[in-house]
Amino acid sequence: QGYAMLLAVNYGDRPTFEQLWRWTRQNLQVRGDKLLAWRWTPKDGVTDKNNASDGDLLVAWALLRAYNKWHAADFLTASRAMAQDIRAKLVQQTTHGVILLPAAEGFSKRDGDAINLSYWVFPALDEIGQADPSPQWKALADNGIAVLKYARFGRWGLPPDWLTLKTTSVPDDGLSDRFSYNALRIPLYLLWSRRETPALLQPYRDFWSYFGGARFLPAWTNLKSDCVDSYDASLGIHRLAQWVMDYPRVPAALPDTPEKTEGYYSSSLLLLSEMAMHERQQASARRP
Repeated sequence: QGYAMLLAVNYGDRPTFEQLWRWTRQNLQVRGDKLLAWRWTPKDGVTDKNNASDGDLLVAWALLRAYNKWHAADFLTASRAMAQDIRAKLVQQTTHGVILLPAAEGFSKRDGDAINLSYWVFPALDEIGQADPSPQWKALADNGIAVLKYARFGRWGLPPDWLTLKTTSVPDDGLSDRFSYNALRIPLYLLWSRRETPALLQPYRDFWSYFGGARFLPAWTNLKSDCVDSYDASLGIHRLAQWVMDYPRVPAALPDTPEKTEGYYSSSLLLLSEMAMHERQQASARRP
């Protein structure tokens, strides 16, 4: 829902945006706060009222952008209410700094907090303060960058999909010991927010460039054994990898791709990458 709403704003499709938001509000904003239930099925409706903080953040960000584009005050009001509940229930001060819990329940444990660094949607964190002015958003974004500097594992020094913050931080065995479909989004959000540095991008460059002459590009690697996926990654992953490896140059736009060739994950990653590249180019053009 968050991705679709964000893309609808980007393409100026207000009817689709309002339809998406109406459905989301009616079917997922049912917890008693402004966060969204993360699991819904056509047959049973909501089957788990716990939230997913990246989804909440994406929807709040999309609402803010919708307000900035169409100036409907109710979009700003809804964005602010969601952002305030994200801060109240998911942003937490720890010995590792300010963190974003993946959900309101289930991730703060006695032996450490489990986090997902791809939930730090850096461009959203940089903008959401327009709806909810608070120094916590910058502190959260800054600490996400700080954690990325030491959350490096395996042959290529990559972040895991899930990380447990203990005295020494480790990949979360119970959730994932891979750099995979979650952590893949981290370099996208770094580039989109212009928070990247050559050092922050180097692990992804090292991993993807290692397979530059191979017949396929793996979508994941196990951070303990360094084994990799035996199948070629999707077009969306190839597109993001191309941007990272071509950095600081932004690759040329892709021609239209038949929808039937790509699934949800690849299509959303492809569209978001194109959106982020365009916004980055626009920001560069505005600089004197």
